[in-house]
Parts: sequence; C-alpha cells; structure tokens
Amino acid sequence: MTVSEVLVDRLLARGVDTFFGVPGTQTLPLNEVVDRRDDLRFVCARHETAVTHEAWGYAEASGTPAATVVIPGPGDLHAANGLRNALNDCTPMVHLSIETEPEVRGKGGIHETPPDTYDNLVKENVLVETPESVAAEVERAVEVATTHPKGPVRVGIPKNFLRMEAPQAEVGSHEPADPPGVSPAAIEDVAGRLRSAANPVVIGGNGVRAAEATDELLTVAESLDAPVASTYKAKGVIPEDHDLYADIMSSGSSAALAECFEESDAALAVGTDFDAVTTQHWSYDLPDELVHVTMDPSDFGSGYEPSVALLADAKKALAALAEELKADAGNPEQADTGRSGAERAGAVRAAKADRIAALAVDEAPFTSASVLGTLREALPRNTVATGDSGGFRLWAAVAFEAYDHREYVHNGSWASMGCGLPAAIGAKVAEPDKPVVSLIGDGGLFMCLHELHTAVAEEIPVVVVVANNNDYAIISAEAGREYELAADEYAWAGSPASFSGVAESLGMAATCVETTAELTAAVEDALDRDGPTLIEVPTAQDEPQAGSWLSADE
Repeated sequence: MTVSEVLVDRLLARGVDTFFGVPGTQTLPLNEVVDRRDDLRFVCARHETAVTHEAWGYAEASGTPAATVVIPGPGDLHAANGLRNALNDCTPMVHLSIETEPEVRGKGGIHETPPDTYDNLVKENVLVETPESVAAEVERAVEVATTHPKGPVRVGIPKNFLRMEAPQAEVGSHEPADPPGVSPAAIEDVAGRLRSAANPVVIGGNGVRAAEATDELLTVAESLDAPVASTYKAKGVIPEDHDLYADIMSSGSSAALAECFEESDAALAVGTDFDAVTTQHWSYDLPDELVHVTMDPSDFGSGYEPSVALLADAKKALAALAEELKADAGNPEQADTGRSGAERAGAVRAAKADRIAALAVDEAPFTSASVLGTLREALPRNTVATGDSGGFRLWAAVAFEAYDHREYVHNGSWASMGCGLPAAIGAKVAEPDKPVVSLIGDGGLFMCLHELHTAVAEEIPVVVVVANNNDYAIISAEAGREYELAADEYAWAGSPASFSGVAESLGMAATCVETTAELTAAVEDALDRDGPTLIEVPTAQDEPQAGSWLSADE
C-alpha cells in the first residue's frame, strides 16, 4: 500500500469519512486515492479559508471530526483562521497539510513555510518525518483531536511520501484518554452547598456540549429547581423553550439576566472558562458561593474566584452530582423562596421578549429581530442554524431559539467573519436529514461568497439567509459614536450589492423578500427544494445593536 492509501485507511478506521479541501499539485497523490473510494466524501471548497470552517461546522453539528486537506504555505495559512477558531472552540479536526519534501526544506521550495509556524494554532502540530511513521502518527493525531479538551491537530506529510510504499508499524487500538472524574466527598460537599441555597443558578458552558452532558445538566438544574443560563458558545445546552431556561450570556443578554445573577446566592458553572466575551469583561455579578467545574486548572480564578473548584469532566461531574442530589431528594435542605426556578427563568425570558417585540416590523427594511423571529416560526424545530460574526449574529444569539446543543453552530471568542456559510455546508454534510440554515450578514457573506458556488457544485441544499444593510454596521456605529468619523463611514449604500443576483449567477435559487409573509413563503419553498437557496432580506442600517437594546432597563 502507498502512504496515501495507508493514510486514508487509518482515518476511515477511526470514523473519519469526510474530507474538505482545495486540491493543489502537492495534494493530487492523496486526491487520487480519495477519488477511488466510495466509502468517504470529499467536498471541494473554493478557498482554503472555508475548508477548515466547513470541517468545524461538520464537527460542531455532529460531534465527530472531519479531515481537511490543503497545500503548504498559502493553503495552510489561509486555513489557519479556521484552525485557531477550532482550537478556541475545542472542536476536533484532523488537518492534513501536504508538506515540502525533506530534501528541499529550508532551501526555498515553493509554498515552503517553517512547520513550527502552526504550533500555536492547533492543539498539536505533527510533522511526519519518515514514510514508515504515517500510520502511527495518524492514529496519534485522531486520539489527540478527540481527547478532552478536544481540538484540531495538524499533520504535515511531505508530498514525496504520498506515493511511496513503506512498511508501517503495527499500531494497537488508540482510544481517547479517559477524562478526570471527581471524588465522592467533593460531590457531597457541592451538593450540600447547592441544596442549602435559597436561589441557586446554573451556568452551562461549552464543556457541557463537548462532553455530551446536556441531559445531566438539565437533571441537576431540575433537582435544584434552578434557572439555567448558557454561555455564549453553549447556546442550546438546554432547550430554550424549557421552563428553566433563562438567557444566553453575551453582549446581547438582557438586563433581567444580570438581575437574576444578582439575586442568586449560589451558582454552579460547568464547562466554562469565564472568558471576556461570555462575561462581557466580567461585568456579571455572580454570587460568592460559586462552584466552578472545568478541565483546565488555569480557568480557576480567571475573572471570578470560586468557592469550590473542581477539575473534572463535565459529564462525570454532573452525573455524580445528579445522583447525589437524587439521594438527598427525600430530605431537601433548600430554602423556600416563594419563587420557583421556572418563575425566575420565566421572568428573564419575558423581559427579553418584551424588548424584542418592540422592534417588530413586517416590511423591509426589517429589524434583525423581526427576521429571526419569522425564521424561527417558519423553520422546523430540528433545524441546524449556523451563525457568523457581526451584528446579525449578535441578534441571532438572543432572538433565534435553539433546542439542541448540536443544532446551533457559532464560534466563540475567535469570532471570525466569513465562517457562517462554510459552517452550514459542513453541518449539512454531517446532518443530511436535517434542515440547515446559514444566518449571515452582508459583511460576513462578502468574506465567503465563493462558497455559494461550493454549495451549488456539491449539491448541498443549505438555506442561506443574508441580512443586507449595506454596511459594516457595528463598526460604522462605533466610528460615529466614539470617533470623529461619520456614522455611515463603512457603509456601501452608494454601491449596494445584490446577493440574490450573485447567487443566481452561480446557479443557486435566490430571492429578495420585502415582507415577513414573503420570507415565510421563501423558507417553505427552500425547504422543498433539492438544491441550495439564498434568501436576501433587507435590514435597516440604523437598527439598534442587540447589546445596547437588550441590556437597557426599558
């Protein structure tokens, strides 16, 4: 077997059966092997920046990794944006870079970049040194990528190795390392602290999603009768129409969520690092009784001082805590506050709903809130939605409900624009039986416009909803508010873009809607279509931003 055949066989044996890439002369030996296989799929993107975002969307929607294939140098550096995003989000990925040949390395070969360039962009950067080591290195790469905390692993393989036939080392079964649990004594202590609280609150982070611990989180919250807030990255960690769901922690979270935290006397935070984006630079007033569960010890004390710090896997910790709380259920110590967890959570949701309702309009130019509310009603419950970055994403985080932790895909603190459409393509490949919608602004779509053609050419029936206000609105708003620049400094209303026109030119069904009734009808048509669809929705340039609108008291 050639090294390329060994590489593909090893990935397939580990369940990696989807590849995203852009071919180049360096990758062709591997592409040839991939093309002969009928048990895997190769999605050919139009730009390397999209390749890793597509694999990220695939893994976020499915929980399993995909592979990416690019050329060295420019290909790798274009893909680096998505690699760093996946690292921040703890998303598993096996990134294959077809490297410069060893005998040329350091001598100015085409596209050559020092391999250590990528050390800080991935969980681990592996350079294959010999053809005989490919099987062992690929096995290790998948193990590292899928071990908590998960992340992308780059595997650099010299081009001249790919066609070689080389004996491979026998490699035993590699399984992800077992994550840490917690001691029974620690769980008993935590259960007692939370049980004795009058107004506990639960915060679910991305670690809960990654560990597939959403059921355990909900069980604990129900046992405590506590409202649940999700971190920004953990949207959907419990269904947002559940009685105990309060709000998402983000720049668009409501003033009522801040009040909920302030009235709480104990908090259980699981799977979060309390980063600056989630906490709005640690502006939330969390209770002194703070139980913090995370797998990274450097998270403890980063912004908030925990009363109890548990270094543990989210699923193991929550399962153990659920059992302990169940055992205590016959003799509860929790104080009677007169307000149930559902009432406290409901008050937060109602306050946000009132603020959003004030922005309702039925005709263009729409508010983002109106668009998102209409979409949520028109789309099936199990729709996978992908967000981008920018003002529309901030509104989507708070105004488009998610009901499952794998059915809302958006990035965390990396917050790169241009990821939403590629992510939708990856998500649809991962979940072909679910509707997939890309919620993206015009600024974000400009940065990945080429992937409209990928969706058409690869026959991937995603629904792209682009909110078009002809502006980098967040930037323009701050430019006019905080600096001596015009309020529309970075708008392009004088040269407006027709995204529906562009989509049609690429062979995609497209329409521009002017009323919410037309939007609903367009969504229904798109869901009945076998191919991809773009729906352009004009939005108001001067609409309020989610953060300023929802954080206001009235």
